[in-house]
Amino acid sequence: MKLASLCDPALRLLGAAIAVVALVLSTPVISGSGNANAASDTEAVFNAVVGVTARVPSDARTARTLGGYREGNGIIIDDNGLVLTIGYLILEASSAMVIDSDGREIPAALVAYDHETGFGLVRALVPLTGKPLPIGDSSKVEIGDPALAVSQAGPGNVVAARIADRRPFAGYWEYLLENAIFTSPPHPSFGGAALISMAGELLGIGSLIVNDADRGPPAQPGNMFVPINDLKPIFEDLVENGKRTGPPRPWLGMYTGEAAGRVYVAQVVPGGPADQAGVKTGDIIMRVGGDKVSDMVDFYRKVWSLGDAGTEVPIDIAASKTDETAMNRIVVRSGDRLDWLRMDRGL
Repeated sequence: MKLASLCDPALRLLGAAIAVVALVLSTPVISGSGNANAASDTEAVFNAVVGVTARVPSDARTARTLGGYREGNGIIIDDNGLVLTIGYLILEASSAMVIDSDGREIPAALVAYDHETGFGLVRALVPLTGKPLPIGDSSKVEIGDPALAVSQAGPGNVVAARIADRRPFAGYWEYLLENAIFTSPPHPSFGGAALISMAGELLGIGSLIVNDADRGPPAQPGNMFVPINDLKPIFEDLVENGKRTGPPRPWLGMYTGEAAGRVYVAQVVPGGPADQAGVKTGDIIMRVGGDKVSDMVDFYRKVWSLGDAGTEVPIDIAASKTDETAMNRIVVRSGDRLDWLRMDRGL
């Protein structure tokens, strides 16, 4: 199986909505062959963005933080109802629905979840109204480029955005994107929203709203999108196996943050590897494997460089707030995050 429309020509025109975007951003629009074609292409783009809802059992690990009922967006990416979304919408879900451009609520099969990228996949169980959105090349996305952030329900949920930054993004839940896409201004319905180029191609999937999409000064709020190119090397695995194959990364079971140039433990997962090893909330992480930690990005890179899930991770914790040379070493035997999640009833 191949990603939909990887080799298809770009859509001729996104129509009136993109014309407005082009005027706002002073960027020329690709010329089309007439208003009828422009309207048709515009409708096709918007119809490819669908709603996604999921039900999650109350005893799921993520039910307390992410909720038992989740809703967001997704994008049709093949001719058989496959919808790409942001994974946290369907994580530990027992069932899911897709809402197409006609407003129909269609049952969907849970296909795949990938923690490393944050992508999720579902498949509608009856044919959808919309057609697949062409897949773009997110490696070509540059700061200052215009784009559209699109959620389900058509032109009313379109934000004319610009690419504000490309940089690593570290999430407190042991998550790292090396080259995330940041846009501004923010789209309020960002979860699973489509980032669409001026050529009508999918560039990324909406994940978060952040305060520093454009780091300024002054900093400007916006959204973080997962680049679509991160899907391409794992797509076959996800569709065939429900997850990527190969050894998983080591999972520590701790939530981290940054303050005053230090990485600290914001919370430990009860019963998780870090908790069992004696890591405490408020601990300041100084070193991993004897090497100094500079920030959360550096912390994750150092942990994951030590080996696969199951490897021992030596962490040096500050023993004193005034003496940085005083440290206590804690060795955490890492685990596999997917083993901790309750995904046996779905994803």
